[in-house]
Amino acid sequence: MNDQPQFSTSTPSRPPFHEPGELVIRNINWAGMRALYRKEVRRFMKVQLQTIWAPAVTTLMFLVIFTIALGGGNGSGRQVLGVPFADFIAPGLMIMGMMNNAFANSSFSLLAGKMQGTLIDYLMPPLSNSELLLALVGAAITRALCVGLALWGAMALWPGVHVTPAHPWAIIWFGLMGSALTAFIGVLTSIWAEKFDHAAAITNFVIGPMTLLSGTFYSVDRLSPMFQAISHANPFFYAISGFRYGFVAAADGDVVVGSVVLLALNIALGMLCYTLLRRGWKLKA
Repeated sequence: MNDQPQFSTSTPSRPPFHEPGELVIRNINWAGMRALYRKEVRRFMKVQLQTIWAPAVTTLMFLVIFTIALGGGNGSGRQVLGVPFADFIAPGLMIMGMMNNAFANSSFSLLAGKMQGTLIDYLMPPLSNSELLLALVGAAITRALCVGLALWGAMALWPGVHVTPAHPWAIIWFGLMGSALTAFIGVLTSIWAEKFDHAAAITNFVIGPMTLLSGTFYSVDRLSPMFQAISHANPFFYAISGFRYGFVAAADGDVVVGSVVLLALNIALGMLCYTLLRRGWKLKA
């Protein structure tokens, strides 16, 4: 009997490591992008009373105040674009709340990382610049949709307000384009800003005036020619006008032109965000 120890001559299995420089994620890092997206969504969902319900209630107060002040309770005493004032103002308030909250969400992430010293958590994972950008913008659009659904449900139950969709495609398209527009602006703000005061300045002096002066509470057709031209130069006007068209089948602007303008602006802003992330402007030493 052979009592000698037996040695294996087979080739040892490859260790569960990869050689330096070996390409592991060959196309899109779906797992990493999904993880960052879920992280951003969970961040605002943990404080949803502040990030979703509070903005919805605040925006709903505009509807209550304006309809009572101008329409005697339900806004039926005044017609704008051939519909009661309450039906006219409700869609504009919805998209206004969505765009404001999309900006608030996307302008916080990278800026908070700068202030708290955790920016490396966004830059070090194996995510490309486009994947990082898509995750941040996607989470901002998700928050905007949550706020929009909360507002739509509340307004649907409000007496004297009719928010039954007339053109669902316009609601979806302009809701996404408007939310993406402010989400990209929020990413640009978080890249540029060095403290929360800078982001607050953009909110107060850029986002706020552009949403309030874009035809949310009035029809731009009743303005003087000069102010009509100023309103048509405001990209937020096209988002609000097109979104309103989806509910009341009437708009004070060309819906096709608005679609093209918003799409072109989103592409341009997306490319600008990608370029700044790739260069690491104000993000990398």
